[in-house]
Amino acid sequence: MFPYIPNTDEDVRVMLDRLGISDVDQLFSDIPQALRLTELLSIGAPKSEIEIRKMMHKLADQNLSGYGTPCFLGAGAYDHTVPAIISPLVQRSEYLTSYTPYQPEISQGTLQVIFEFQTMICQLTGMAVSNASLYDGPSAAAEAAMMSAGINKGSKILISATLNPEVKEVVKTYMRFRSIEVVEIPEKDGHTDLKAMNEILDAEAVAVLIQSPNFYGVVENLEGVSEAVHKQKAHFIMMQDPISLAILKTPADWGADIAIGEGQPLGNTISFGGPHLGFIGVTKKLMRKLPGRIVGETVDLDGKRAFTLTLQAREQHIRRGKATSNICSNQAINALIATIYMATMGKEGLVEVAGQSAKRAAYLRKQLLATGKVKAVNDQPFFREFVVELPKSAKEVNQLLLENGLIGGYALTGDRENQMILCATEKRTKDEMDHLVRVMEAIL
Repeated sequence: MFPYIPNTDEDVRVMLDRLGISDVDQLFSDIPQALRLTELLSIGAPKSEIEIRKMMHKLADQNLSGYGTPCFLGAGAYDHTVPAIISPLVQRSEYLTSYTPYQPEISQGTLQVIFEFQTMICQLTGMAVSNASLYDGPSAAAEAAMMSAGINKGSKILISATLNPEVKEVVKTYMRFRSIEVVEIPEKDGHTDLKAMNEILDAEAVAVLIQSPNFYGVVENLEGVSEAVHKQKAHFIMMQDPISLAILKTPADWGADIAIGEGQPLGNTISFGGPHLGFIGVTKKLMRKLPGRIVGETVDLDGKRAFTLTLQAREQHIRRGKATSNICSNQAINALIATIYMATMGKEGLVEVAGQSAKRAAYLRKQLLATGKVKAVNDQPFFREFVVELPKSAKEVNQLLLENGLIGGYALTGDRENQMILCATEKRTKDEMDHLVRVMEAIL
């Protein structure tokens, strides 16, 4: 879209002559008269490009954004640093295309990028195989559940109560059309009640889905989960934050069959909630059931290294009845961003981002509790988010924080309306966190 089109009367005349019409009204003759504006928009007199830029910036400055306002909001989308190298590389014409790159004849460069993405996701999660990405974290969870429901015999799937509520809703929607009952494992003190899980886990379960760090930021202790789930011939699906994987045990370490997550923290901006990307990795045993497209490495007729789509268990390539999924697209541009981010940061960079996020979140929680006006909800280990109890509703507190130039946390609802999930990434400075603490102390 052009940012500014200064048409002169002569420009308009030339265009009308080319179209063979006499005036602009004829150009819009197909639009019913009742739907047309009869007077000019109330936007003032015509302006120069410079004047319009100033006006638009003035309007935009009325918004609060993560660029100019310290953001302590997480709960699924995170304000991490996006290295400057990403934007110019992603916008190169070799990559930036509206075409969905799923045909075998697409460029080797795009195939290699997807292959690199898959490789890095496997390195992060410890899984044997990854696909080219999914729409987002919730759709990755739903596809994982679909895969388990298609492979295992049973009538229900167990999901932890500490799973992100939006992920729960997407999984429930998908499972409704597979006639699979979604049973929630209760939470206890901020984490999954594993004792309760063992009581409801039986041969009817096709899978158990647990998130760690969970929705409340708590790092779950999943000792024994894999063994219990596999004893019932079900799948252990683990949802994990990709940044946390730099310093925490991987899904493979916990014995998971399927690893899923939301890839937004990997160099993708929050962007008002999307588009983001989901990732999914599986064990070698499940690789032929993995939904979506997968790029494999091979050699061409000259014996040179080459890449090709492979192992596609989707209905465009095999019989619908035998397809794992009908998903036919991936988030190629977002996966490219994630790939450049991971390559730029490297192992040490990711460890630094994860470590700094965890340390800053711990500092923020300690300082808030020291005010005496904010209470801890539990004493569980956490990554970069934690829940606190406030003396007034979290929604009201967030409004007061906004009035003080701060984007607060995620306000919980229901009987937890006085609780808030606060998040700190490596972007939050000591001054910003101290400012939040001072404001909280003043308004509570």
